[in-house]
Amino acid sequence: MPSTKTGHTNICSVIQGIRQCVCLLCHEIVAVFKEYNLKRHHQAKHGEFGSEMSEEERRKKAAKCVTKLKKQQTIFMKQLTLRDSATEASFMVAYNLTKNNKPFSDGEFVKQCLVDCASVLSPDTRSKFKTISLSRWIMVWRIDLISDELTEQLNTVSRNFVWFPLELDESTDNQDTVQLLIFVCGIDENFVITEELHGLESMKNTTTVGARRFTGRNVGMIKLLENKLKAEHQDSDILSFHCILHQERVCKAALDLKHVVDPVVSMVNTVRARALYHRQFKSLLENVEAEYGDVIYHNSIQWLSLGKILKWVWELKNKVFLFLDIKRLSCDFVIKMGYEEWRYEMMFAADMLEKLYVRSFKTKLGLLARQAGEDKFCYFPLLRKQKVPASVSSKIRDHLLSLKDEVTRKFQDFKKIEPDLNLLSYPFTADIDTAPEDVQLELIDMQSDHTLKEMFNSVTLIEFNRSLSTDKFSCVKKFAGKMFSIFGSICICEQRFFLHENQ
Repeated sequence: MPSTKTGHTNICSVIQGIRQCVCLLCHEIVAVFKEYNLKRHHQAKHGEFGSEMSEEERRKKAAKCVTKLKKQQTIFMKQLTLRDSATEASFMVAYNLTKNNKPFSDGEFVKQCLVDCASVLSPDTRSKFKTISLSRWIMVWRIDLISDELTEQLNTVSRNFVWFPLELDESTDNQDTVQLLIFVCGIDENFVITEELHGLESMKNTTTVGARRFTGRNVGMIKLLENKLKAEHQDSDILSFHCILHQERVCKAALDLKHVVDPVVSMVNTVRARALYHRQFKSLLENVEAEYGDVIYHNSIQWLSLGKILKWVWELKNKVFLFLDIKRLSCDFVIKMGYEEWRYEMMFAADMLEKLYVRSFKTKLGLLARQAGEDKFCYFPLLRKQKVPASVSSKIRDHLLSLKDEVTRKFQDFKKIEPDLNLLSYPFTADIDTAPEDVQLELIDMQSDHTLKEMFNSVTLIEFNRSLSTDKFSCVKKFAGKMFSIFGSICICEQRFFLHENQ
């Protein structure tokens, strides 16, 4: 609200607004708020005003004009506040539509719902909801503005990063659109980790087929980054890793079980593809009181669910046969189940694929391969119930040994930094001689400090390294920041992976 200058009001009938001076009589704006300018305006345009009034009458007249002007301004302020609130609400709807992967055209549907709800709950506010702009083009504009703002915020935060890793993910959706997603995962000097999607770029006509686009020795993306860094910083180096979960997916291919997986997936998708068949199949499972109430839909993208699908299909095989017979559906799965060796391979695949995502998997593979050579399958829930022929046991052993070699090859990058990871995780029991030279002396001081040792056991790794004195443990904190930045949360990447692929 404007503030009143009493002296000038009495003399010149002028009120000072928020940014400018407004005449109470003619509502013209006075350029400069100085007594000379105010008097000149008053004498030039309102010289006769108040000539026949007493001082008290002029004061009352000025107060009345001030009140009138404030009422006029209040009307405009209310309209301005309502408009700002409607704009803010429009941004909120646009943000939530994008966050939940909804089409822009849903904005108009949301507006209609809001207006209808307001008509029931608060009829007086119905007109306010009508002022919210939620058309398709408004949603596009709002989302562009939100995107620009988030990008600017991320750029501002990234200027404080001590370590600046990039996470890159090439993905193809179900419309065969190939895109590169760029994630920024940085850590600042206070060990605050920021991980966000920075950009999404088309890969059309920019790459060749296969993972070498990222890791090629001569022209891959990693090599190009290394060349750029070496040209500008001779002593710098790049640590590069392939995504852990995606490498597990590649290792799965070493099992060579496509002839087992494809018939099962085809059968499941046949049942799930048509809504009628799916409802009837679920009803059948309920009627026979099956252990599982449904089978999981699968495609080449949802590879993490493959082991669970095979297990469920095996447990429900009799119900599946019954349903396919009732609906007179023919599929390769029924034919394959007639072969004894194929059934054993399916049981092996179901048991094995559920173990692909377990720590110490490589060591376990050696044990499983040795036991398979001795016809022992105590760690395979489905196979251990069967009498497996020697020929099948030999084939399973070969599968396991092949998978072990593939796991060793794929995860050799992580093997190189295993000592550094152990140092980060267990600094008080780490071997000083094998630690990096720049942290050895500080590591000795740390291991000799009993207070720090007690703190290490009571807080998280990030909190512990954040609390270290920069003066005494600068190199240790630098080392820890580097290691923390390597492994950003894979939850964001994988969540985006599944959402993006199913659009």
